[in-house]
Amino acid sequence: MTLLAGRAVIVTGGGRGLGRAYARDLAAHGASVLVNDIDVAEAESVAAGLGGAVADGHDISQPAGARALIARCVNEFGRLDGLVNNAGLYHEAAPWEERAEAIQRAVSVNVLGAMLCQAEASAVMRELGGGSIVNASSGGMFGFPNVSTYAATKGALAALTFSSALDLEAAGIRVNAISPKAFTRMTRNALGRSLIASTEDTPPLAGIEDNLPERVAPLVTFLLSDLAEGITGQFFRFDGKQLSVVTTNAFGDHPSVTADGWDASAIARAFDGALRAHLQPYGVERRKPPKTRAPAC
Repeated sequence: MTLLAGRAVIVTGGGRGLGRAYARDLAAHGASVLVNDIDVAEAESVAAGLGGAVADGHDISQPAGARALIARCVNEFGRLDGLVNNAGLYHEAAPWEERAEAIQRAVSVNVLGAMLCQAEASAVMRELGGGSIVNASSGGMFGFPNVSTYAATKGALAALTFSSALDLEAAGIRVNAISPKAFTRMTRNALGRSLIASTEDTPPLAGIEDNLPERVAPLVTFLLSDLAEGITGQFFRFDGKQLSVVTTNAFGDHPSVTADGWDASAIARAFDGALRAHLQPYGVERRKPPKTRAPAC
């Protein structure tokens, strides 16, 4: 297929799981793919099966690594049209058990890596007349047990997407975020835990065993193609069957109470009154805040 013929794209974390599926689907649609993974052997294995693809082992969490990655794509293919910021580390810990080293590594790869790659790639894309960036966020940003650091890094990618889309639109660069739901090594590990347990009828990861990465990959191919013209600053959830737009509301649309003056007691009355019904459930299990729960019988 020629949907992406003549395009050069980078997939970070492309050696396995979703990244590998993205690389394969992009190549199948005609793209020249630079498969980046810190495990260069896995990157080489993926690239070898794609024909014309190139493997790369730079560490994108380091400025020099991100810079070299982008430069290599231009050197190998003569251009850069798409970047898939897929590389990421999954990290679990209760908040009181977090360790600085693990937090720093997760943030370095998941957040700084994406920021560094976007900074280098967008500079090149501006010179070449445009492009498309896809940031791999996660439904985890809405709250899973024991993954607060990981969730925070994925929420950062959503915020990065919204702001960057504003800055890069005039340069013809589209920036979108995705929340893929697929059965990978990461989710396989999570399935053995209480991560899928819920007081709701449908646990957050129910049925994920049927969602293969290959079924999610077409969304990335679409976003990197001209078919996605005019789509930027968006956040999509996709499990290979259901495609959703993750909605956002402006502050002016939020439930509110207005008064000429406030003190702590007045704020308490607002939450006992008009705002109480608008307190939001949190986490993917949609847990109600204690204040809004029905009293125990």
